[in-house]
Amino acid sequence: MEQKHEGNRGVQPLTQGDHDGEAVRRPAGGRESSRASRGWWDSNADEYQNDHGDFLGDARFVWGPEGLDESTAGLLGPAQQLRGLNVLEVGAGAAQCSRWLAAQGARPVALDLSHRQLQHALRIGDGQGGEPGFPLVEADARALPFADGSFDLACSAYGAIPFVADPQRVFAEVARVLRPGGRWVFSLTHPLRWSLADEPGPEGLSVLASYFDRTPYVEQDTEGRTVYVEHHRTLGDRVRELVGAGFRLDDLVEPEWPEWNQQVWGGWSPLRGRLVPGTAIFVCTRA
Repeated sequence: MEQKHEGNRGVQPLTQGDHDGEAVRRPAGGRESSRASRGWWDSNADEYQNDHGDFLGDARFVWGPEGLDESTAGLLGPAQQLRGLNVLEVGAGAAQCSRWLAAQGARPVALDLSHRQLQHALRIGDGQGGEPGFPLVEADARALPFADGSFDLACSAYGAIPFVADPQRVFAEVARVLRPGGRWVFSLTHPLRWSLADEPGPEGLSVLASYFDRTPYVEQDTEGRTVYVEHHRTLGDRVRELVGAGFRLDDLVEPEWPEWNQQVWGGWSPLRGRLVPGTAIFVCTRA
């Protein structure tokens, strides 16, 4: 799961990360966003895996900070029916989800933009000291390097979608590489969170910006170079993008915060999670 790093969406000096600069709201195009994402994840992959590796596990498929696990959710379908399926994981990070899929007998391919994240996938291997046992592919989700109809299933746990300027292009690419009837399931930050302060405490329940403001959140260094970008779409936007790419939306899952989960992950916390949704999971079928 490639979780975003939790910047505050206001316009203010940065207080985190390894660079000085500022956070602004301004347009950011496709190439600019991809370049920034690659650089940010390459620079922060070590810290990310160190901070969240225990929660993610080596071979666990978790959909978001709430801790919803695919082994119980079954959003990809019954686990026993995954055996033999060709599965593409988009924005795989260290490929924890792909490792779980492989353990169910699926044939996953783990794709990520970040070279350093995929190095962590190699480091973890199969979780038992061996090779991963499935392909690791470094590529941009906006131009998938696979033939039409190559996969039975595609999935993404907080990978790629929030970081691209043109998500409809990613959806079209996923539709292209899926066979007809193939399932596409992905999770991302619930769009409602865009309007709230990105804080785990009571201050994170205050409206900070318009839900309808799609202006990208951009972090830039002192010389104005873009180092991180996140793009917002409303729930309606997402549905229209998916339908436009040839998908049918079968379900929209908004996980509730479970009692057992007491961790704070950036702006996600038990306090906020029990009051407002933090994750949206789209379950789709290719027409």
